[in-house]
Formats: sequence, structure tokens, C-alpha cells
Amino acid sequence: MVKNWQGVFSRVRSALMRRGRTEHEADDLVQEAWIRLECYRREQPVDEPEAFLMRAALNLSIDAHRARITRGEEVMLEDVVLVDTQPSAEAVLLSRERLQRLSVCLGRLNDRTRAIFLAHRVDGMSYQQIAREHGLSVSSVEKHIAKATMLVTSWMEGW
Repeated sequence: MVKNWQGVFSRVRSALMRRGRTEHEADDLVQEAWIRLECYRREQPVDEPEAFLMRAALNLSIDAHRARITRGEEVMLEDVVLVDTQPSAEAVLLSRERLQRLSVCLGRLNDRTRAIFLAHRVDGMSYQQIAREHGLSVSSVEKHIAKATMLVTSWMEGW
């Protein structure tokens, strides 16, 4: 007869957790295995109750895994965290205002500087590609982009 059931429960629970069960699931499986052991003991003696409890818990774990694969996993509504990934109305409004402000700032740039700046920042063109397209040196392209960046940054300040 087993005298220290807490130690047995702990060993069975640990075995279940090593096989991927959560603490909560392991506790539930140990409890169910204990009930099965006690029901079985009413009918006949059990020579190795610890072994019986371990085997019953592991079998219950396997059965639960198979059922989850077959039926799909059940999810309790309390366990589900619903997250709205849409931006808030305030964030949308601020973004629109910021975009409108940026549009005004870009409109203040001269045509060539704006075209070079947008070719690099929006279209992703390299300085060399922009220089070839506009018939400029790479150094001139760098200066146009630096000028545009400084002006737009200063005009956007406060946003």
C-alpha cells in the first residue's frame, strides 16, 4: 500500500508535464486517474497502485491527445484574448493629418529636388540610378536628398 500519495501524485504529474501537458492539464489527468484507480479497487485488489495510477494517467493523456486531433481543440472563451488590430479613430485621423502636412511640405520643394527625394524614398532607387536618370553626379543626388530631408524634417516638426 502506498503511504505518501502526494509524492506519487507529484511524480505522475511530472511525467505528464514532461510529455507536453500543462500544469492544469496534468492536475486534471492525475485526478481522473485517481478516480479510476479507486473505482477499480472497489472490485479487486491492486498490487501496484502507483504503477496503476501512472499508466492510467498516461493512457488518459494519450486519449485526450487523440481526441484533440480528431475533433479539433476546444477553446474556452475565457482563455481567448481578442485583440482589435485596427488603429483607433484618433490614430487614423492623426495619420491623415500628418500625411496631408507631408504633402504640403513636399509641395514646397522645387520640382527636381522633390523628384529625386521621392525616387529614393518612395521608389527605392539608388543614388547611382537617380544620377543616371537625371543626368547628375552621385554627389549632386546626395545633396538634393539631404536638402529635402532637412527641409521636410523641419517643416514636419511638431508632428
